[in-house]
Amino acid sequence: MSQGNEDRLLYEIKSRGPQPAAALAAALAITPMGAHKLLARLEEQGLVEAREEDGQETRVGRPRKLWSLTSAGHGRFPDRHGDLTVQLIQQARAVFGEAGLDQLIAARERDSEQRYRAALARCRTTGDAVKELARLRAEEGYMARAERVGRDWVLIEDHCPICAAAQSCQGFCRSELALFQRCLGPGLAVERTEHLLAGARRCAYRVSAVEADAA
Repeated sequence: MSQGNEDRLLYEIKSRGPQPAAALAAALAITPMGAHKLLARLEEQGLVEAREEDGQETRVGRPRKLWSLTSAGHGRFPDRHGDLTVQLIQQARAVFGEAGLDQLIAARERDSEQRYRAALARCRTTGDAVKELARLRAEEGYMARAERVGRDWVLIEDHCPICAAAQSCQGFCRSELALFQRCLGPGLAVERTEHLLAGARRCAYRVSAVEADAA
């Protein structure tokens, strides 16, 4: 099996979540047998694992297996900070205290806000703004994308390149939620619906219009 197909399969699970082998075969345009061989090889490498899907049965009465990434599998995707960033955060906290660390986070937030606002200023609709924000975040390594859900939009980040930093200092996550809200404007409400640090497989933010108060 080619390295290319292995990488594509890992990407498919990373971006779409746990899936059965049949769905992965369809996504990669390969045979079910080919998908099973790829999965077996990746399982031997410790990159994927299978579990039975709760409450779902196939026509022959057997629970369906869903394939997901292991910690090592998630580690195959880029992390721009890692151990060095965690060490720097710990050192900054020790030298400057929590107040000093908050100032560093605020400085990073101001820089991001300036860039995001400049890009979003060209957007005419909510959809355009969320798509543009997703593009900017994707460039930063978040594997971000925008999806329409009913009347709302959802910004999905399938990967967190600063996960190690966020685990060490959750101010980074608080900063991002407030940042998105300010950049998208007061006419929109931003809610974090999935959070990697809370046990979800990704982070997701629902963007909805703020209804005017009744007269």
